[in-house]
Amino acid sequence: MAYRIRPCEPFTKEVRRVAESQLRRAIDLLRDQPDGQHKAVHDARKRFKRVRALYRLLGSDARHFRKQENARIRDVAKTLSTARDATALIETTEYLVGDAASPEEIAALTFASNALIERRDRIVAAETDLAQKIASAIDQSGEAIEALEALTLTDDPKKTAKRLSRAWRKRRKASAEALAACHAQPEADVFHELRKAGQTYWMHLSLMRDLWPSAMAAKHDDAKTLVEILGHEHDLSVLTQLINEEADLFGDGDTLARLLGAVIAKQQKLREQALTLADTVFAEDIDEESRAIALLWKAAAEG
Repeated sequence: MAYRIRPCEPFTKEVRRVAESQLRRAIDLLRDQPDGQHKAVHDARKRFKRVRALYRLLGSDARHFRKQENARIRDVAKTLSTARDATALIETTEYLVGDAASPEEIAALTFASNALIERRDRIVAAETDLAQKIASAIDQSGEAIEALEALTLTDDPKKTAKRLSRAWRKRRKASAEALAACHAQPEADVFHELRKAGQTYWMHLSLMRDLWPSAMAAKHDDAKTLVEILGHEHDLSVLTQLINEEADLFGDGDTLARLLGAVIAKQQKLREQALTLADTVFAEDIDEESRAIALLWKAAAEG
């Protein structure tokens, strides 16, 4: 089923439907592993992020449910992150090769990639309980589906519209704060916050796309591009931290210097691109956009 909420249906029913479909897909991926264990983990974690974004649209009438289930799904995803995070660093060095400035820089990136592959393999070998973690994640996902049966929300279109407007405004304010922080003090942690805010906005636009398909699609595409840029930026920040902590992994001084030069140059470019695009993505007035969501929902639900 599509990742969207249909305003023509009761809101509670739609939340249950969307959440259950994402959780069941995560279970299927983790159980069947059609493209291998680590790809299954990676794709299942994407489903968990979608469920958490959906739950951020719930209001105070589901405060306990939202807190409990967000914590459950967050913790499940975290237990599955180790090998995937190590693999992401390998992909980052491969990504950097496309912008390499010299054969020497390519050689440094290749050295780093090989070192990171060996590191990933050591981590995977040491993670002897991954199968148990996957089994636990499947069980927890099943319990999250069962918890949906107890979810009760007000389905009145007017009250639902207000709920969505408040949630939209809260998330847009978080985005604005993160964007302002990136402009004022461009550091890894604030760009990570902007990435998380962008991810939530992108998913909410997907969920709400039936309200105004053409406008939502344009916003969605821009937000998705922003998240992709910030995803690469975040991976570079993580790689920089690893280089600082385990410099011996990355060869002699010259190799390390070339690697850091490639990382810093690309990261600076990505941050500039992200800020320019984010200014556009989040340009609409927060209150006006939040009111528009309420009006569009009410009109669609009552129509």
